[in-house]
Amino acid sequence: MFELMPFGKRREDAFGQLMKSFHDAFNDAFPDDVFAPFKGSMMSFKTDVKETEHAYLVEAELPGFRKEDIEISYADPYLTIKAVRREDQSVEDTNQHIVRKERRYGEYVRRFYVQNIAEDQIDASLKDGVLKLEIPKKPDPGKKRIQIRDDI
Repeated sequence: MFELMPFGKRREDAFGQLMKSFHDAFNDAFPDDVFAPFKGSMMSFKTDVKETEHAYLVEAELPGFRKEDIEISYADPYLTIKAVRREDQSVEDTNQHIVRKERRYGEYVRRFYVQNIAEDQIDASLKDGVLKLEIPKKPDPGKKRIQIRDDI
């Protein structure tokens, strides 16, 4: 059994566009980003999950992340993928002033409810911004036929 935790859907209707306008105006009113510690606390990323007879296959879009930025953990029954993007604090030119800052920094997290997996055998790879996980299922014990003995 493999279930996704809900991914916050964006509303692209007129109300959604109106809220985006308010959000942009609010962000423009605070150029020093006084709310930076709270930004990114609920960020997520897109995933695809496939199932084969013997494994679950997860592909997660994580462009710009290095493998050192990604942590994968399993605490029965939750598989968690966390990627952290830290803000570059270096200042190259003191004559530069930020006009607009749109890149996001912080933690990106997805949790999956998954049971009956061989957690010691999970395989992960990262290539071209796509994290791939192969999560083997535990062998299905299946039905066991019970023999009826002859009482003679």
